[in-house]
Amino acid sequence: MATVPSLPPNSERPVAIPFWLAFRYWLLLGFINFGGPAGQIALMHRDLVERRSWISEPRFLHALNFCMLLPGPEAQQLAIYIGWLLHGTWGGIAAGVCFVLPSVFVLLALSYVYAAYGSISIVAGLFAGLKPVIVAIVLEAGLKIGKRALIRPLHLWTAGIAFLAIFIFNIPFPLIVVVAGLVGWGVARARPEAFTSTETDPDRDHNTIGIDRKVSPKLSAPFHQTSPKRIIFVFLGLWLIPFLVLIMPSYPSNFFLQIYLFFTQAAFVTFGGAYAVLAYVSQSAIDTYGWLTHGQMMDGFALAESTPGPLIMVLQFIGFMAGWNHIGNFSQINTAVLAAVITTYSTFLPCFLFIFLGAPYIEVLRGNRGLSGALSTITAAVVGVIMNLGIVLGLSVFWPHGLEDSFNGMALALSIVAFVALYWLRLNILWVLLIGGLLGLALTFGD
Repeated sequence: MATVPSLPPNSERPVAIPFWLAFRYWLLLGFINFGGPAGQIALMHRDLVERRSWISEPRFLHALNFCMLLPGPEAQQLAIYIGWLLHGTWGGIAAGVCFVLPSVFVLLALSYVYAAYGSISIVAGLFAGLKPVIVAIVLEAGLKIGKRALIRPLHLWTAGIAFLAIFIFNIPFPLIVVVAGLVGWGVARARPEAFTSTETDPDRDHNTIGIDRKVSPKLSAPFHQTSPKRIIFVFLGLWLIPFLVLIMPSYPSNFFLQIYLFFTQAAFVTFGGAYAVLAYVSQSAIDTYGWLTHGQMMDGFALAESTPGPLIMVLQFIGFMAGWNHIGNFSQINTAVLAAVITTYSTFLPCFLFIFLGAPYIEVLRGNRGLSGALSTITAAVVGVIMNLGIVLGLSVFWPHGLEDSFNGMALALSIVAFVALYWLRLNILWVLLIGGLLGLALTFGD
């Protein structure tokens, strides 16, 4: 079992908070965490650092930087990390589950309403206004991430090549991530000066997590010790139980197993959060498996944007629609709900593995030159993939029936206004979505 070095006397520990009080906060957060990852991170910073002082600013930023390097939803992983810091493994589980649980039930209900009644005029009008806003949201996210990630010539080249690779040559997203990571690792090892600005870490020499580097070069958890072997064993057990159930003879179709394996893979390769996930899913779930259409995917994105919970909950909607459209031995609603649950489980289970296994060694990760270079080029590639996603979604909204058909100028105008409101005016994303939906309703019933 790995040993944990003793903490120096002056190390900074989180404030001792009763577990029930933290649990109540995480559950409340699950109902109010609108606004996507940026809004959720800002909300946690306001509540946990500024108002409650449960965690210090350096610790919060340290945790955030680590979570930004991981595949999957960074805001939910940040909640797991802080819950782990405060109350160990059970604290991390409580924070991570509560962060998404309310949105699971809300989105299941909305998904059923959409699938069963999506053709009625009021729903069609609502999404007619939401879709152009979604295009603006994706492009605005790409630009914001790009401002932080594309700071060296290599990053610009990586983003451009990644965009062309997926837009023109339809190269799979995981392959783009792997190649970008290998290039970044190789360049960082051969020419470390190429990543000087990205490797600058003013906090790295300031013992911000309370571990003295002189105590042990192999850093591990500052507060909560769990054997890495035990973490991996438990994770594999939790993952294998549904896997074994899904391959039992009572399931003649491999549809559910296909869902489980696909979204498990997505959870491990989708660096860049929900926008990168959506780019990957749009390429695989739509074009390869035919689980749903581009229009349905955009509708799900709009639903996920307008409900609490991480934006990556859009995958649950995609799983639901895949089950709804699947012809099998179960009823339509049972197939859809089971597919949605499988999707959600396989998407979020790895998040706990990443935090519980990786958090104890974050200083080693941050100090590794090759890994830092690899992660920075992966982030740059994600920018190119996100911009491709914005263009693909824009084409489906502005030319809903193909380029040879009529152009939807009203949708373009709404996208431009939404982009200005988000990027320059910095309006709350929920208000922009609400206004877009109301405008869609007004235009639909005004005709």
